[in-house]
Amino acid sequence: MTNFGFLQSEWPQLCADAEKAEALVIPDPRAACFYARRALELTVAWLYKSDRSLKLPYQDNLNALIHEPTFKNTVGLKIFVKARLIKDLGNLAAHSPKPLAQLDSMTATRELFHVCFWLARTYSKTNKPKDGVTFDPTLLPKTSPVPSQTLAQLQQLEAQLAEKDTKLVELLTGKAALDAELERLRAEIAAIKKQNEATPDTHNYSEAETRDYFIDLLLKEAGWPLDKPQDREYPVTGMPNEKGEGFVDYVLWGEDGKPLGLVEAKRTKRDARVGQQQARLYADCLEQKFGQRPVIFYSNGYEHWIWDDRNYPPREVQGFYKKDELERLVQRRNTRLPLGAAEIDRKIVERYYQERAIRRIGEAFEKDHERKALVVMATGAGKTRTVVALCDLMMRCSWVKRVLFLADRIALVKQTTNVFKKFLPSASAVNVLERPEEIVVARVLVSTYPTMLRLIDETNDGKKIFGPGHFDLVIIDEAHRSVYQKYRAIFEYFDSFLIGLTATPKDEVDHNTYGLFDLEDGVPTDAYGLEEAVRDGFLVPPKSVSVPMKFQREGINYKDLTQEEKDRWDALEWDEDGSTPAIVEPEALNRWLFNEDTVDKVLEHLMREGQKYYRQMREVLQKAGVEWIGWHGFRRGLASNLNRLGVDDSVIQAILRHSDVSVTQRCYIKTTRSDAVAAMRQFSAKMSEVLNSSNCSPLCSPDEGNETVMKVQ
Repeated sequence: MTNFGFLQSEWPQLCADAEKAEALVIPDPRAACFYARRALELTVAWLYKSDRSLKLPYQDNLNALIHEPTFKNTVGLKIFVKARLIKDLGNLAAHSPKPLAQLDSMTATRELFHVCFWLARTYSKTNKPKDGVTFDPTLLPKTSPVPSQTLAQLQQLEAQLAEKDTKLVELLTGKAALDAELERLRAEIAAIKKQNEATPDTHNYSEAETRDYFIDLLLKEAGWPLDKPQDREYPVTGMPNEKGEGFVDYVLWGEDGKPLGLVEAKRTKRDARVGQQQARLYADCLEQKFGQRPVIFYSNGYEHWIWDDRNYPPREVQGFYKKDELERLVQRRNTRLPLGAAEIDRKIVERYYQERAIRRIGEAFEKDHERKALVVMATGAGKTRTVVALCDLMMRCSWVKRVLFLADRIALVKQTTNVFKKFLPSASAVNVLERPEEIVVARVLVSTYPTMLRLIDETNDGKKIFGPGHFDLVIIDEAHRSVYQKYRAIFEYFDSFLIGLTATPKDEVDHNTYGLFDLEDGVPTDAYGLEEAVRDGFLVPPKSVSVPMKFQREGINYKDLTQEEKDRWDALEWDEDGSTPAIVEPEALNRWLFNEDTVDKVLEHLMREGQKYYRQMREVLQKAGVEWIGWHGFRRGLASNLNRLGVDDSVIQAILRHSDVSVTQRCYIKTTRSDAVAAMRQFSAKMSEVLNSSNCSPLCSPDEGNETVMKVQ
């Protein structure tokens, strides 16, 4: 007998792995948690393949798949939390040497039962289980015919299974996505789902058990062992009730025996915020007794809120702070200095608009009690140095200890790390790709988005590598809608100050980007656009060169061809039916013409010819008394502008493959001589001649710290 028999007819492989988990709950808890996670992976993969309402996230690992908004909306909060719990227990089984208890394997398998029940009830064609069915622990075998599997054996099995699995990205973005049979299957599934959902779901999903266990699991992942009597149900006096007594669900203690935080847990079906007032009263009692006010958390197992009520209103978080993170939060109440009264380091920034941006961010954080800011600044105007100076200010004033800087390309990670090292060497910036062993201790960590998306789900010895409070400040380079859509899980996970940088004009920044920073459309925290930079003499205006082609605009019409061209047209195999079109529309022509190979060839010419003039320019500048340090920003500016124009990341990467290292170093102009300025402008005009064939024009600046960028029209 098995708890998962209702899966056999339609999901036999899922049923087999679920039964493996069930059979090992008692004799081998680690293996049971591993197979429960494996069964969840099969469930999620089937959903993405079969339910066309689900959109594939940027990465197809399990964590990204279950956090994708369309998945969460489809399965609902109770199933999402169960899936996350199974995933976390499976990760512990496969990656932590700590033993897992029978309670862990029982929980993972019970939650898997509820997930599979939901799957079958929602999508089954013929064998939909009855709502009254329950998970029966008496069906679990007491022994196993095979010995317990070691951590190493499970890791080897995990690698073998990963190799066999069909990649969802390949399945859903390749030819299979266009397969008629797949579309027929999805349409059939959609109809079944609609029919099944018409009947109310009255199944008991054991939400109270899930809540209690999940809160414990999140606390343990944050490093709170909960192994002492005073950790749970801690008695307090001074409550406004008849007895004047109360019991705090969880107290998180510091090394000095004082409370750093408390957790108030409410029933799953109630809004977590119902516990807000009671949690505040508990904090009053603990403060009265210990002379230190704890940070308040309250949760219903599904939603978690943090409330440092001396500084900010409550806000939703993804989990609980680690001990050192809470210690910093409590200590900062007494050590923080006013940002507005501190001097900005003019060795890092010296332009008025950079100082203005820093002051406005400081005002938003300090006076308005905001936690997010968006800065619009033209490419070449010094965004990176601006945030370096801001980090320096916030570190000196004890607002920030650890900073995370996110960029979308490896080259930008390297460049940003170098800028931090040059202008803020005391912060010891770490490139996560080059020094992964230092990521936890780094004061400034610079990373790509995909790398950080992976790291936030990783554990070490059963504990999260990064807690939600690990970073005090997160900086997003080139903040725009695609970053928000792909990587929102990062911003939602870290409970930090958040700063976005973009060169997109403030009126062109999309609604979702402003929404991410809790700002009104068109009203960033500060803005310094290209027109202002040109007016102030810090940048020069771009020169657009357009090379239109008639057939790209109008397509190709058979009747306009020569006889020889018509003969070649007729000889082509246009489709399987043998029919020949009378016209090729411009859209179809452009899709065929502008493929990756074409882009490679065009940009190869651009980079090759452009570098000739770079070398010539170097000689001109040296003769004019300029101290040459090298070129920087060509790749960055080009990629930034292409991104703004909506060019796919794959095409941008193809472009950057032809960007030679010799043009990616920084160029500081150490002179104010008019002949050097004239030389730069002469160079700009000369470059325009080279770039005509590539439909590009350069924007070259003669001022210190500016970048050479490309604007593609």
